[in-house]
Amino acid sequence: MKFSWAAATDTGLVRDHNEDAVWPDPGSGESDEPIVVAVADGMGGHAGGEIASRTAIDTASSVGGSPLVRVQAANLAVLDAAAHRPRLTGMGTTLTVVLIDPAGHAELAHVGDSRAYRFRKGALIRLTEDHSYVAEMMAAGRMTPQEAEVHPYRSVVTRAVGLEPTVEVDTFHVDLVPGDRLLLCTDGLSNMVDEQAVARILAADEGPASTAAALIEAANAAGGADNTTVVVVDAR
Repeated sequence: MKFSWAAATDTGLVRDHNEDAVWPDPGSGESDEPIVVAVADGMGGHAGGEIASRTAIDTASSVGGSPLVRVQAANLAVLDAAAHRPRLTGMGTTLTVVLIDPAGHAELAHVGDSRAYRFRKGALIRLTEDHSYVAEMMAAGRMTPQEAEVHPYRSVVTRAVGLEPTVEVDTFHVDLVPGDRLLLCTDGLSNMVDEQAVARILAADEGPASTAAALIEAANAAGGADNTTVVVVDAR
């Protein structure tokens, strides 16, 4: 199986800096070898957020091993970066990493509220669970989705990379078949564009680069309140 991919990131229309990071670097390509894709959304102020997400992505994309190993290494790397620069204490980041082999076997590791989806035959399936205050409140039946959309804590995550020496990581496997699309995104997309609209964009007969650009454009058209980062991978 071969894979075509595209990665894109945008500051949005409200913020003046981008605290997201992505792997591969923004652009597009294709491969019949194993590939790693990842997104991260940093927190901790202008410098802290950018450094946390960039450190996590650089580490996760370079250390080798399973996605779990990559996330654990990224966690220690962000902690170490903060230890050497006290003004960065408390910085952290979401991190979602996927390793895909040519047989279509995808292994995922996930912390935070960035997301991974699989789009197959018109159906969009969210693969990850948000580690966030509002997601936990909804799971407990104490908040409706409508309330979560406007809650002042809707961007508060309950797990992040880089805050503690160990981090709880969700890991799981999915299989891809020719025709599938994999989407990774930060909450700049998921908070601005509902899943039905995302599915319509993924269903369009466009390549990964055009699709990634359309997703960014949709987030900005909805207000662009946050940085938006996406990776689209097509299996063929």
